[in-house]
Amino acid sequence: MANLKLGKLPDRTPAKITITVGADLNQALRDYAILYRATYGEAESVAELIPFMLEAFLDSDRAFAKARKEGLPETNIDKPARRARSPRAGDSEAASPAVSSASQFQE
Repeated sequence: MANLKLGKLPDRTPAKITITVGADLNQALRDYAILYRATYGEAESVAELIPFMLEAFLDSDRAFAKARKEGLPETNIDKPARRARSPRAGDSEAASPAVSSASQFQE
């Protein structure tokens, strides 16, 4: 086998994620898109900006980078961790946020 200078390329298959955000965060994301357009002269949708925002956030988190380098804790990845929200008046059980593998951000 050849000893190439360039290693095997990583998996570049995009993954889609659906999230629900609150009204305040939704407005903040829209405001960011407006400021982005004013700054760079190009309009980008919130859905286009979010992956780059998340990447910048993760890249700037030193504790996260250290944990990934040292090895992440063992978890059962088949069952994602869910935070239970407080039940609303009249609800019989707590709701949990929905996460799926398809992405659609409404603007």
